[in-house]
Amino acid sequence: MKILNPDLLETIYNSKKETALFGKWIHYAHISPLFAKLTVKLTSSIIGHSENNVPIHSVKFGSGAKKILIWTQMHGNESTGTKALFDFLNCISSSEDSIFATILMECTVLCIPMLNPDGSLNYTRVNAHQIDLNRDAVDTKAIESKLLRSVLESFKPDYSFNLHDQRTIFGVAGTTNPATISFLAPSEEETRKLTAGRKLTMNVIVSMHRLLQEIIPNHIGRYTDEFYPTATGDNFQKLGFNTILIEAGHYKDDYDREVVRKFNFLALVQGLFHIATASSYDEYLPYFEIPNNQKNFFDLIEKSLTTSEEKGYLYIDKVINNQFITELKLEKEGDLSLFLSHSIK
Repeated sequence: MKILNPDLLETIYNSKKETALFGKWIHYAHISPLFAKLTVKLTSSIIGHSENNVPIHSVKFGSGAKKILIWTQMHGNESTGTKALFDFLNCISSSEDSIFATILMECTVLCIPMLNPDGSLNYTRVNAHQIDLNRDAVDTKAIESKLLRSVLESFKPDYSFNLHDQRTIFGVAGTTNPATISFLAPSEEETRKLTAGRKLTMNVIVSMHRLLQEIIPNHIGRYTDEFYPTATGDNFQKLGFNTILIEAGHYKDDYDREVVRKFNFLALVQGLFHIATASSYDEYLPYFEIPNNQKNFFDLIEKSLTTSEEKGYLYIDKVINNQFITELKLEKEGDLSLFLSHSIK
């Protein structure tokens, strides 16, 4: 298993980062101009429209036999993966490094950079009809869900990457660190059987985890693999399409997710390079050595000067009158000794 040089990747990232994208509120108006910047190495197409008739684009590149599907922002308020994906597309477009030449030669990659543009504009998890696309894999009531399923069945990827954000509440079990990046190899059914497909996804996650451990040791978590009957990843895995979830979380003082964006980028590059170059995908057991995610963080804990009473707060992001607003919301009062906080007052 070849792990890429983190210093080299950081140098590449710093030169190719898409400066037009910043912060957490990323919607269609932000990414629309970027498709025109893509070079002849990449092909952009409008593959459908959202419930509110906003274009949904795909970007395709590479000519290899290994087929990879990547999508972001099926939850409109989870934009870190979108930023990281455009950083990656810039590398594919113009980097001369052999890492990207290898991916282009060995893989054919199809990306959907923003599956839920209506939710992205409103900064909501759901689409314009209040449907959670990540829980619509069976009913496929939403136009966007139907589109993703049609792309999956026509493209028939060997691997899929489902890019999400996770809340600041998650920490890495056995540490006092936030879960900055978390991974999941979804289950195919209730017994969580280790099928051949799940082992393959675990192997790719092992490669990404090893790279990130060199950069942010003990900040990487693993989501519970409880089977969710209506979830996208679980159902795609069940259909035989190996699916990997990357969840971008919190890093110290990084509420804009600009530092975590880089870690998301690094994981994505390592994952695709591993798929492109690996001769064996048998090493999967180290996946289970990745600590579990646990819900043990507040954004702020306020301590009383006179009593043992504590108050735990979380930041709530929303868009009101076309303005991005962040507010502190009280979540819990009492003995918070079992919780950690990103800041203390």
